[in-house]
Amino acid sequence: MTMTMTMTDLLATLYPWIKALHIMAVLTWMAGIFYLPRLFVYHAERGSNGAAEPDASLRMMEGKLLRYIMNPSLIAVWLFGLMLVFTPGIVDWSSIWPWTKAAGVIGMTWLHMWLAARCKEFAAGTNSRKGRTYRMMNELPTVLMVVIVLSVVLKF
Repeated sequence: MTMTMTMTDLLATLYPWIKALHIMAVLTWMAGIFYLPRLFVYHAERGSNGAAEPDASLRMMEGKLLRYIMNPSLIAVWLFGLMLVFTPGIVDWSSIWPWTKAAGVIGMTWLHMWLAARCKEFAAGTNSRKGRTYRMMNELPTVLMVVIVLSVVLKF
């Protein structure tokens, strides 16, 4: 008797591990998404006032946060999230919740890309936005997080 395991069998077997890795990736991604706009507020208000040292320090912190924490976390969130989506019996596509969660994740991904573009502007010394813009954008991940968590937990 040979034992063959299909991809769906493998996903079902590994489900707890995939879910755990997805949650860890979400936590690290969200930490970065909450922190980077705050760094941009400091940079826009204090770092670009002619003082080269604070500007350089903030550029380094912003770049490392994006490159070493946020980007790998984004990739892991999507990878493990898609693995969960393709695990049999996990997602009921006739419900509303997977669609609202997907919209929230796409919104969060858009925000990530927007922040990455702002990081490049700061690095090039071409930021034209005020701290107020970054303060307002710092509220968006909270709204998206509420939509995502309520969608998954309440499954409406």
